[in-house]
Amino acid sequence: MPNTAVPPQLKTRLMDYAVLLRLNRPIGTLLLLWPTYWALWLAADGMPTISNLVVFTLGVFLMRAAGCAINDFADRKVDRHVKRTKDRPLTTGRIHPWEAVALFAWLCLVAFLMVVFFTNSLTLYLSFGGVVLAFIYPFMKRYTHLPQLFLGAAFSWAIPMAWAAEAGEVSRLAWLLFTANVLWTVAYDTLYAMVDRDDDLKIGVKSTAILFGDGDRAIIAVLQSLVVLILLLIGRQAELGYFFYVGVIAMACLFIFQQHLARFRERDGCFKAFLNNNWAGFAVFLGLVIDLT
Repeated sequence: MPNTAVPPQLKTRLMDYAVLLRLNRPIGTLLLLWPTYWALWLAADGMPTISNLVVFTLGVFLMRAAGCAINDFADRKVDRHVKRTKDRPLTTGRIHPWEAVALFAWLCLVAFLMVVFFTNSLTLYLSFGGVVLAFIYPFMKRYTHLPQLFLGAAFSWAIPMAWAAEAGEVSRLAWLLFTANVLWTVAYDTLYAMVDRDDDLKIGVKSTAILFGDGDRAIIAVLQSLVVLILLLIGRQAELGYFFYVGVIAMACLFIFQQHLARFRERDGCFKAFLNNNWAGFAVFLGLVIDLT
């Protein structure tokens, strides 16, 4: 029988690409996916079209992978000084910088073509903003202590796009949802940045975790509170019911749990608090789906 096993060299190469695109760590995709689904379900009043559901699900996957590729390209020299990232394929030279840039461009092109062929002109125009945000975010940590704010905008841009695809416009509710998600992203990515704070201080990389200093947990709590309040406002304006509010309350309870996990500001606790945000986003989505159904 012919040997159909993947050659070891090719297998290693594919594994390096998977790590570069974070296929082994879906948390970023999920954190991007839940708010996109919030927008689709709200804009469609509970019945998003199959085509939009497929386009935006695949788009989230593609753009998150593209963002990881350009992020590692931007950080290829500093990642070697950070404990969590020193073994990444681009940092160690197992993947060349031009390959990361080429993957970023190819993934963005595929996502763009899906928008061109399966959505409307407003969504198409908005997509250019998404590509710009995905490209510039990784470089912001060299120039500002607020790179998490740029990540928030990048992670939230799918909201007006999804709304435009479903409703043909971007309403005030969509921008309220966008604002809530930007604040939420800043909160959870600050928890993520607290994991690397000691290393970042040594190499001069900026973040909100460094900017907030000893006030980090308090400011995160304020941001999380604002997220809950804006979601409650959205529920009132959209005339949503009991189940949506249960989902938002569940998110608030998970935020309190995250504060507990990060109470000592230890790497492991902060990282667990960051990961817990997946369930916070899912809780709101589940409540929204049940309510609109």
